[in-house]
Amino acid sequence: MGTLRVLIAGGGTGGHVIPALAIARELRDRHGAEVRFVGTARGLETRLVPEAGFPLELIHVGQLKNVSLLTRVRTMLDLPLGVGRCVGLLRSFKPDVVVGVGGYASGPAMMAALLLRVPTLAFEPNAVPGLANRLVGKWVSAAAVNFEETQRYFRRARVTGIPVRAEFFGIGKKLGQGKRLLVFGGSQGARVLNEVMPTIVGRLLEAIPGLEIVHQTGGRHGVSTKEAYERAGLIGERVERGVRVQPYLDDMPAEFAEADLLLCRSGASTMAELAAAGKASVLVPFPQAADDHQRKNADVFVTAGAAELVVESELTPEGLLEVLRELLADDVRREEMGTRARGLAHPDAVQVIGEMVAGLAQGAGRG
Repeated sequence: MGTLRVLIAGGGTGGHVIPALAIARELRDRHGAEVRFVGTARGLETRLVPEAGFPLELIHVGQLKNVSLLTRVRTMLDLPLGVGRCVGLLRSFKPDVVVGVGGYASGPAMMAALLLRVPTLAFEPNAVPGLANRLVGKWVSAAAVNFEETQRYFRRARVTGIPVRAEFFGIGKKLGQGKRLLVFGGSQGARVLNEVMPTIVGRLLEAIPGLEIVHQTGGRHGVSTKEAYERAGLIGERVERGVRVQPYLDDMPAEFAEADLLLCRSGASTMAELAAAGKASVLVPFPQAADDHQRKNADVFVTAGAAELVVESELTPEGLLEVLRELLADDVRREEMGTRARGLAHPDAVQVIGEMVAGLAQGAGRG
């Protein structure tokens, strides 16, 4: 039997690229696979994939969602060229399986694989699939999904969960008396949290004695958010209020471990990390997410009793303050929410997905 060859297609955001890299490492390290990626020039894959040591091919694919009619027309005209480019890549690399992880490049690559009858695996982290996975969902060989309700969009779907770094699963019960709130909006930050939190943190600190607050702003809003905290007298020289404001946090598992409550968006990777760490959370879905998938992700956790939901269009400083104050004051409820969150975790996600890929290759008579 020859070396397993896998092409992973898609990317764009960290929610697509980071799990894709985990799958690639699993295939390389446990199954001895040769893995290549196909993506677009505007996604995070252009930086993260080469840094991880995997070859990356780029294709040109435009947007179809939340864009003007002219852009959609251009994208539809470009689509056959993207599929053709992927057909060439598949004929050159001869993969045993093509894995689509969603994002711009996923659709053309999966379509090319279907045309050439190469086995396909769709990976879908969100409760509702993105456009690329919806287009090919009923035609793929198999699918790895994160939520039970997502199975209906695909043939032969299996709930695997999302690959999450092992450090998140190693987080145990927090020790110590002080309470900590971790606020973050992903790598880009969340404007609404960056604007509202400086206006309510002073009152929150008064309501919860000994509270510490760590706020990741994202690079775009780092300076303005820090200045807002400074104007509120919460950070700065000779100010000791237990507030730390940074554009980025380098060690998120460590930050999760020290947090009693998290205030964050509800992207798929964040949800998987919350489940792995077993942490209570207040979720503010990004309202412009395609197909409102962040709201649907959050709904799964809220239904399970693992999180509280605050809809951005209804968010007020007073309302958010009350939700945070009540949860930080209620140790029993937070612990129950954390337990319910951990019940949604999938510790073996990456191993199961790797086995699915290898199984598809064997079923197709590789070698």
